[in-house]
Amino acid sequence: MPVNQDIAGLPFGAQTRNPFNYQKVEQIQRDVETSWLTLTQITNQLNLFDDESQDDYLQGLELAVRMAIEDYLGLSIFATKYRVYYGPESFGLQPACLDLPEVSQNAIPSQPNLTIESVGYFNSSGVFTTLDPAGYLYDNSGNKIIVNNLPTDIDTNRTAPIVATYTTAQNVLATYPVIQQAGLLLLTHLYNNRDAATNPIQHKIPYGIEMLLRPYKPLIM
Repeated sequence: MPVNQDIAGLPFGAQTRNPFNYQKVEQIQRDVETSWLTLTQITNQLNLFDDESQDDYLQGLELAVRMAIEDYLGLSIFATKYRVYYGPESFGLQPACLDLPEVSQNAIPSQPNLTIESVGYFNSSGVFTTLDPAGYLYDNSGNKIIVNNLPTDIDTNRTAPIVATYTTAQNVLATYPVIQQAGLLLLTHLYNNRDAATNPIQHKIPYGIEMLLRPYKPLIM
């Protein structure tokens, strides 16, 4: 069943990215093993010289810190795979533009952004069909997938019959000392506060984690 051109409208076929035209995002693969901060950095931060008794615990904290920094900034310190769903109106005009979440973006334009693994759709018979990669490309200037060869048998009974899968690249910002120092500050906080609640009143230090990270957090319009 062909997509009704009348339901497409703006902004789905236009160049604007506000609002985004995806329906749902899933994180389907993430590195939860590789260390980002070294054990030497961590023990120096905590003044745990020549104390190896807590190394396993510290490495677990480091992974939690790295994931928290990734989530806060919306960058991949290590490669992460996502699956994004789109409604049939996304294929209403040609070429179709499939917006990707801001989490995909690399803050350094000259660095690799991501790899499109696949783009496909559920047809009118309910069968998932993968598009030929030659029919689409990734536009890093707009952080979207542009699809030139549009199918005409999309299942319009599904809320989100179009599916794209992609993997983000490791972000060069992960090597910046300011990002790593924010990670060390957060790790110190978690190391010193092992309960969900505390009795004494605590105050944020000036020039802390948020101040270090704020310049690198993407502004979403």
